[in-house]
Amino acid sequence: MRSRILTVGAMAASTILASVTLIGNPASVVNAATTMVNIPNPGISSFDPTQWGGQILVDQGTVLQGLYGYNTKNQVIPEIAKSYKRSDGGKVWTFYLRHNARWSNGAPVTAGDFYFAWMRVLSPSDSTGALWASVVNYVKNGYAYHAGAVPASAVGIKVINKYAIQLTLTGPYNPIGDLALTGSMPVYPPDVKANPTTWWMPAHFVGDGPYLVSKFVPNGTITLTRNRKYVGPPGSVGNVQRINLIPTPTVAVEDFEAHKLSVAMVASASDFKYAQAHLKKDLHAAPQANLNLLEWDDSPSPSPLYNPMVRRAIAMAINRAPIANPVLSGMVKPTNVFAYPGWPTYKLEHGIGFNVNAARHLLAKAGYPHGKGMPPIYLYVEPLSVSPQLVPVAEAVAQELKQGLGLRSQIVTVNSTIWGDIVWNGINANIHPGYVIGDGVANFRDVASLPLQANQHVGFDGVYGPQSFVAYAARNWFLPQYDPVDVKAMGNPTNTALGVSYASWKPIIAIAKKDIAYLSAWAARQPQPYRSQVQAGGMTLAQYQKELHNYIASYKKATTPATKHAAWEAFWKWVGTYSTGNAGDSMGLSAQVYFYQHEPPFVHQWQMWSSELTNTASAAKATHIAAALSNAIMQSGYVEPLYYTQAIYLAAPNVTGVQPNPLSWGNFYQLQYLHLK
Repeated sequence: MRSRILTVGAMAASTILASVTLIGNPASVVNAATTMVNIPNPGISSFDPTQWGGQILVDQGTVLQGLYGYNTKNQVIPEIAKSYKRSDGGKVWTFYLRHNARWSNGAPVTAGDFYFAWMRVLSPSDSTGALWASVVNYVKNGYAYHAGAVPASAVGIKVINKYAIQLTLTGPYNPIGDLALTGSMPVYPPDVKANPTTWWMPAHFVGDGPYLVSKFVPNGTITLTRNRKYVGPPGSVGNVQRINLIPTPTVAVEDFEAHKLSVAMVASASDFKYAQAHLKKDLHAAPQANLNLLEWDDSPSPSPLYNPMVRRAIAMAINRAPIANPVLSGMVKPTNVFAYPGWPTYKLEHGIGFNVNAARHLLAKAGYPHGKGMPPIYLYVEPLSVSPQLVPVAEAVAQELKQGLGLRSQIVTVNSTIWGDIVWNGINANIHPGYVIGDGVANFRDVASLPLQANQHVGFDGVYGPQSFVAYAARNWFLPQYDPVDVKAMGNPTNTALGVSYASWKPIIAIAKKDIAYLSAWAARQPQPYRSQVQAGGMTLAQYQKELHNYIASYKKATTPATKHAAWEAFWKWVGTYSTGNAGDSMGLSAQVYFYQHEPPFVHQWQMWSSELTNTASAAKATHIAAALSNAIMQSGYVEPLYYTQAIYLAAPNVTGVQPNPLSWGNFYQLQYLHLK
């Protein structure tokens, strides 16, 4: 599950022009006159790439360079990687480094530097490391090592030689996009070892990117200067020699107009309208990997919305054009697919188009002509103070449903926590049937991000399907403590007398054996390539049997009534389902059997596609799977994109290479490409 869109203060840049010299050779800037830009700082407390924060806009490609990075079109390209070899069906990847990459002190960039950096992200002593924002997220035994369960030698990262490093992944996967992330950047080991808490400060900083940190006040002014030892691929750097990151202004557009800034992000509708009227020639827009959408709210309560014809009729009645403009002042672009121009799946996706006549016919066919008999459609949004766009969007949707289909709507404002639960979590027992104005986002470009979260609910068993199926899942999601059905069959774990005698183990053993037989047979029935990728519960038959043996052995090893009960309770939790709090559950073997036995065929197919998407080593194949999955979910009427957001900015005519970050940040990044005419 991806995190919600992250925002930091809008960046801008001003320039002081001088004579310009391009870097094709490190020595070429030694005697060059200084070319400088000033860019407002989003707030950076350190340059540590293990953390997820404002520094990713500068670390990634500007002061640190990894095996892969982004070009000026935001495509992932080789940087220090020269080539790679894929083996074991996409589980093992060996990367070969070019030999001329250098640290700013002249030392070569080696495979050992990457190994050191990646193991540092995984370090058990660092509880704040953003493992999910690094290639280590997919490395074999990475999380186990981070938890202290296995030694470093068990982690699937291996230095082959000075210029080759090998990754063994948890399954088939294409990690190229993840290697462009800040968390996948190398660091210079002697620097970090000598100065573990201040290695990024100018007195110590050793980088391998086009720029170096020469001055740094945390959350204040930062000065970046050209790295004279840098030798990169053609086109990997512009001609600016010094970048000053300064505190973010509150009047960026006004400062731009006063020639104090040469680049400024336009953040509000009022600023956008002003820029259109007075600064149109300097105005630019670039799509972002962030969509807003009309999303089924996962309510298990009985509703006509369980009828797919009703959901499709509602989708057909939404005219996105007036929502984008005038409601949102043209700062967004309408879309009915989970993609935007330039996103890999854009040309492969086909959503439900606006057709109010067809919508009326379909709604009448479902038994609700002109909306008669339909209860109100609830539309959930965040407050205006948190998300100013969502309330007017909900109002526009409500108006279109009333005019087009005669449907009544009720807009409900909820706090951010509840809104987030509806958008990203599973079933919501206390939510009325309807939709949420939600969003789908990619924080980076990897194969798992291709659907832009069209599939964010597929992983929650019971969200999609007939009402009876969802009601069963809702029971599991909102358990008081232990599943009553499992308690009746196996006993109540709150009873400390259970498990002390072997007799109370026998009912669970019998159920476990039956469940294991079913789950193993289920996995064997799945067609390739799913069979090896979607083993039920993640285990083979032999692994299930070994786990069962271990639980039974734990009874024999226990020496007191308390330890015997604890062993029994652990066994119960493996087979049964119990609450984990906050409307979550840990689903045991028996519940998984139920879902596999009762899930609709389309749900099964979506789960297979989702699993295959994150278990394929082919980026091209992943793109087609993602498009098929997104198309199926949209065509079912469960989730309908409304518009994609844009980064709207002002740039002076003499500045090129300005690159808004499309991957959910809404700021400028890849600063190394800045070029002054």
